[in-house]
Amino acid sequence: PNPSDAADDDKRKMINEALEYMKFPADMPLKGLPVQVCFVGSCTNGRISDFREVAALIKGRHVAPGIRALAVPGSQMTARQCEEEGIADIFREAGFEWRLAGCSMCLAMNPDKLQGDQLCASSSNRNFKGRQGSPTGRTLLMSPAMVAAAALTGKVSDAREVFSLN
Repeated sequence: PNPSDAADDDKRKMINEALEYMKFPADMPLKGLPVQVCFVGSCTNGRISDFREVAALIKGRHVAPGIRALAVPGSQMTARQCEEEGIADIFREAGFEWRLAGCSMCLAMNPDKLQGDQLCASSSNRNFKGRQGSPTGRTLLMSPAMVAAAALTGKVSDAREVFSLN
């Protein structure tokens, strides 16, 4: 967003604060922006359908060098299905760290946390300050397919282009 497009001073202030926190200039496109961490899962976008979709997209591919990619099923039932269907193996072979079902990076309840001002492509549902464990970490919310595209390219990418989807 651009603060000059805001309807009033409160909205302008809010946009300025968000841009400052995210370290983004106004009107900057996100496509092509480098990410350091990619997170698929949690209770939101951690369903079996999400993992099946991403597994189909990443099969035979690999996470970009230097990218930390994590996969966390939204429930124990989903985790069990992923193991039984070979989905967990596809993620592991692609370079994702496979985690037990739970909050993981979404809530930063364990060592799965952002460090410093890392930028994370995340399919979770919250991105407020400090949500993923670092007071300066930054989170971009996106679909599981978009997170997969970011993990493979190392940057915010259009999944339709990366995976030739139409």
